[in-house]
Order: sequence, then C-alpha cells, then structure tokens
Amino acid sequence: MRLLGYTRVSTAAQDAQLQIDALVKMGVQQRDIFSDVTSGTKVAASRPAMSRLLEHAVEGDTVVVWRIDRLGRSLIDVLNTVKSLQQVGINVRSVSDGIDPSTKTGRMMLGMLATLAEYERELIVERVNAGITVAQAAGTRFGRPVSDPKIIAEKLEIARTARQAGKTATEAGQLVGWSRATLGSAARVGDSF
Repeated sequence: MRLLGYTRVSTAAQDAQLQIDALVKMGVQQRDIFSDVTSGTKVAASRPAMSRLLEHAVEGDTVVVWRIDRLGRSLIDVLNTVKSLQQVGINVRSVSDGIDPSTKTGRMMLGMLATLAEYERELIVERVNAGITVAQAAGTRFGRPVSDPKIIAEKLEIARTARQAGKTATEAGQLVGWSRATLGSAARVGDSF
C-alpha cells in the first residue's frame, strides 16, 4: 500500500507548501505528491495532476489530501471523486478534516457530506428556477427564437431555385445557412428537396 498525496491551489500566487508539509508529515514521500495549480471550476478528473495521480494509483493505495475540498470544486464533485476512487479500491484520507472512509467515523463524515451535497443540489435547482421565473416576469423569452414565416419562405425559395439549378439538398441548405435536415423540415416532408 502506497500513500499518494494530492494538493491543489487556485492560482500560481498561492503556495501549496502548507499542504505539502502536512502530507509529508503523514508519511507521503515528496516524489508521490501530485500538485495542481488550477481554479476550482474544473472538475477533479479534468485537472492535469489529478489525471496523472489516477493513472499512477492502483488498488490498495491511499490518496491523502490536506483537506477534503482539495479533491473537488463542490461537495458533489468531492463525493464523486471519492466514490470513483473507492470503486477501484483506492482509499482516501483527509489530514485536517479527519476524514478516512475506511473508518466508521470517516464513513459517517462522508455520509454527512453526501447529505450536504444533496442539499447543495436542491439549492442550485431552486436558485436556477427562481432566476428563470424572475427573468420571465421581466419579459425574457427562453427557447428558440420565434421564426418569421416571411424569412422562411424567402429561404425556401432560394433553396428551391438552387435545387432546380442542380445543387444538392445539402448545398441548397448551405446557401441559406441551414443543414440538409433543417431544409427538409422547413420544406415539410414530401416536398421535392
């Protein structure tokens, strides 16, 4: 079993040394620490050092982090990362949070995080729905813009003329900025396109 460390800071101006020192103190060798300098907006699996760590880690290894939030951009991302590691037999340990899913207390802490993540998801949905309601009340329209039948008729006429001149349906559609499928839909099924 190896201990593999992971650190993350958001900008190059920040220093990961505090995290590295804590990992070394826990027994992680300096050569086994993977460090990302990237914003928390990227999901864990898409970060370069995390990707290398995932390629390097094998069943039975333990990924050690300074705090559990270093593993993800949100509670949901943290839990998804922990779950994906556990599914391939890789353990996780957080130094300052005391989270170790191999213990009863650690599993309880993860359970509480899962509950908080679900709460976070629900809050996000509520905020999005509230934003949509406010925007609609202010006159914002959602979805595709309403098509002007006159413009559609003009584009169809251009496409018909092009087809009569020997152009393919794809070429005729491209003349008016449509795909072949859009041209077919606009012309109604059965029309001569």
